[in-house]
Amino acid sequence: MSTRTISEAQEIVQDNLDYTLFSWSKQKGLSPIAVKYGEGVYLYDYDDKRYIDFSSGLMNVNIGHSNQRVSIAVMNQMQQLSYVTPGFATKARGELGKKLASITPQGLSKTLFTTGGAEAIENAIKLARLYTGKHKIITRYRAFHGASYGAMSAGGDPRKLASDSQQVPNIIHVEDPYCYRCPFGQNFGSCKYECASHIERIVEFEGPENIAAILMEGESGSSGCIKYPPDYLKKVRAICDKHNILLIADEVMSGFGRTGKWFGVDNHEVIPDMIATAKGITSGYLPFGALIVNDKIAKHFDDYVLWLGLTYSAHPVCCAAALETIKIYEDENLIENAAAMGNYINEQIEIFKKQHPSIGDWRNTGLLGCLELVKNRETKEPMAPFNAKPDEMIIMNKVAAKIKELGMLTFVRWNYIFIAPPLCITKEQVDEGLAIISQALKIADEYVR
Repeated sequence: MSTRTISEAQEIVQDNLDYTLFSWSKQKGLSPIAVKYGEGVYLYDYDDKRYIDFSSGLMNVNIGHSNQRVSIAVMNQMQQLSYVTPGFATKARGELGKKLASITPQGLSKTLFTTGGAEAIENAIKLARLYTGKHKIITRYRAFHGASYGAMSAGGDPRKLASDSQQVPNIIHVEDPYCYRCPFGQNFGSCKYECASHIERIVEFEGPENIAAILMEGESGSSGCIKYPPDYLKKVRAICDKHNILLIADEVMSGFGRTGKWFGVDNHEVIPDMIATAKGITSGYLPFGALIVNDKIAKHFDDYVLWLGLTYSAHPVCCAAALETIKIYEDENLIENAAAMGNYINEQIEIFKKQHPSIGDWRNTGLLGCLELVKNRETKEPMAPFNAKPDEMIIMNKVAAKIKELGMLTFVRWNYIFIAPPLCITKEQVDEGLAIISQALKIADEYVR
């Protein structure tokens, strides 16, 4: 009779593998880390190995892990009221709505609360169609807006391709303002903003009388932090105004200080008609999202039925978590810190470029950054192509494995390494994380030609 026993961590991992499904993955061969606890910018496994979290989970744990202020706020709310249907008023709901109105761009003052980012996008699309009476939505190819059918269809991320035979109709995609790999063959500075005139042309082709909204990320995220060229969003706003089209800002990832401002659009001095957001609103402590609309849209529904609703809309416990999270951003000056640490990382990456020939491009806003690795800086041949197949990810998998081995968790995708740590990170912790990435980049450097 065997007396062999397995560790607690092994048992946890096995139960997860035997009884749960992991997203975006072939289930066989997975080897997830059993995380025991988190603190600040760190996560710890059951062997007490420490990992620095350089992607804030999925760019959502903005205030850092295990801030007990949120735990206490959640506990207090649950002891008073755990749930009530969305047709009732609660103190937490009203206070959160009022607080959001004070930090959003001018004129956006009413919020429909959702359960996450995809639901915020879904409801933004529905609301745009209800309000305008039009049906087409224009979005970018290199964008991710969520994994529900409507949000997935709106995005261009290739993760949708396996299911896109059932995608939502009347979504029109446009090319991205990807200056490093301009789809129009131009160079920024000598171009004529073909990325913007392209949208104007698509509007004309599709008929402005049919287009309800243009949906844009406040700042690009998981598609590679593709930075908008100066005035790009202003040009998109002008197109919307000219043709009576709504502008929806997807701030699910770029909202709540991630870019060094409350919202990504604040970096561009653009006021959208709607903001769809989630992630940082509770810093991932509870699932929650929000669709914030301008006063004109809100007033329309004073006299017309708002045909939108969710069982868990305005969940009081989530509202309490969000309210406390926003207070933490303010009390701990996290948005200012995000801007300062982002500038510091920019300086360090300039040094890295001289040391690591595999760095083709670095794109960053606040603490939403991405290294793009190439085999040749002149030709810009990627270390792994867009939507890379497994056999095309050999190099980047080696890079990702080294990062993990050295005690870092971050998002490595295709030829991208993301740098998006929690907003509470210190300069010393930035140095710790960048030292790990530098070690991993040496692997990629070997493949440069």
